[in-house]
Amino acid sequence: MSTYTAILEPSADGTLHLPVPAEWRHGAIRVKAEMEPVISPTAAPANLKGFGCLRGKIAMAPDFDEPLADFKDYTG
Repeated sequence: MSTYTAILEPSADGTLHLPVPAEWRHGAIRVKAEMEPVISPTAAPANLKGFGCLRGKIAMAPDFDEPLADFKDYTG
């Protein structure tokens, strides 16, 4: 199984046409789709402007600064 990511522009009739790799064109293909609109990187949404606009949207684990058990042999 391979994963491909593609940004597709809808046709005038509202359909999407997915390009298929040449080695896949001779059999059945299972497609799992997760669709989301793409926001242009140059156009930031109005609610994401200014200092503090992401307050409450980013969180760190409470034990972020604790030593990792995987590195116990390497630390004193």
